[in-house]
Amino acid sequence: MTNSLLRTVELGLKSLLLQKMRAGLAALGIFIGTATVIWLVAMGEGVSYQAQQQIKELGATNIIVRSVMPTQEETQSVRSRVSTYGLLRDDYKRIVSNITSILRAVPIRELQFDLRVEDRTAESKLVGCTEEYLQLNRLEIARGRWLNERDKGENVVVLAHETAQRLFPYENPIGKAIWCGSDFYVVIGQTRPRTASAAIGGSLESREYNTDAYVPLETLHRRMGDLIMRRVNGNLTGELVELSQITVTVGDIDTVDQTARVIEMLLRKYHGKADYAVVVPKELLRQAERTRATFNFLLVVIAGISLLVGGIGIMNIMLATVTERTREIGVRRALGAKRQHIVEQFLTETILLTGAGGLLGVLFGLLCGPLFRALRSLLTMARPDAIPEVVHSLEPRIAPWSVVLSVVISLGVGILFGVYPARKAAHLDPIEALRHE
Repeated sequence: MTNSLLRTVELGLKSLLLQKMRAGLAALGIFIGTATVIWLVAMGEGVSYQAQQQIKELGATNIIVRSVMPTQEETQSVRSRVSTYGLLRDDYKRIVSNITSILRAVPIRELQFDLRVEDRTAESKLVGCTEEYLQLNRLEIARGRWLNERDKGENVVVLAHETAQRLFPYENPIGKAIWCGSDFYVVIGQTRPRTASAAIGGSLESREYNTDAYVPLETLHRRMGDLIMRRVNGNLTGELVELSQITVTVGDIDTVDQTARVIEMLLRKYHGKADYAVVVPKELLRQAERTRATFNFLLVVIAGISLLVGGIGIMNIMLATVTERTREIGVRRALGAKRQHIVEQFLTETILLTGAGGLLGVLFGLLCGPLFRALRSLLTMARPDAIPEVVHSLEPRIAPWSVVLSVVISLGVGILFGVYPARKAAHLDPIEALRHE
């Protein structure tokens, strides 16, 4: 039995080597389909992993309450041109005092400002926050120190990495003064570079930490106030917002959903319009996992279509081979070969084709990570501005199941599309086959 199988494989290899170009093109379709399955799933897994990591950074036990600007008609008076909306300091007090499951609540106020030092300017997001903000957002201090309780009401600032580089490119910023509007602030610290977070669906927008500047929340309120007026296209408009965000941390992940519902009830009672949003990272994580499963299914379907096309190509080639080898089939039948032997011969050739293409496709697919990084480096050197920020931090993650699936599908395609040509060859009339020129 073993010798017969080896003989069949040997004959199959010899037959394929007689038509190298045809066999290579047939295997190419399976190669592309197999590699496509692995590559697409790896890229999808990489994007999904990146999104899930960013969600996890928000904290599974955190609840993010954000100010959201409603429609212009609801927020703005035509006469005053001032939009009033968002979270209030009273909301923060009510949340802290009424919900006992809360471990920590961090209020935040964010404003866009130009910071100045002599002739140097840096467009920055001025963040009014408390001492807990550092740990909450996993920031690290590179120089100096972070804000503390003694800094309340003081004109002190901690600069993010890029902001410090723009304002003080050649010197240590600690102890230096910067201007923000009509006030100056003394730099007491500088943070290390931190990877930006990408936007997650429609719930959270992207966040760039390296261009921030951090001041005590009370200082921002005293110096800047809640009303910020700006001139846009010649018109003076303003926003009246007390807090941009409140991040709430609870002790147990099982109480996150319940606490979020209580917060929504409190806010709904004191807000006449939908000028806030309650985001639960735990729910975002579940949503991201569901999206990943759907995305992987679609990718496998797309790659499966590619394998299907490759299988049709192999069937066409094998049918042409049957026609060309009709006389050979007649001779073998005349010498005593049974139909089963003919079927085994042609089916073996088909499986060898798809197996070779599938194996090469798997090997190429496993090189997804190094090849992607090399291609990204080349494109970055050629046109650094043309590469999206999300691509710079993207790392393909090969899923073992995709490798197994691609091999199984490629072999299945070989068997499925090899059966018909093999049966057609086996059912040729031996006498008619011998007469074939």
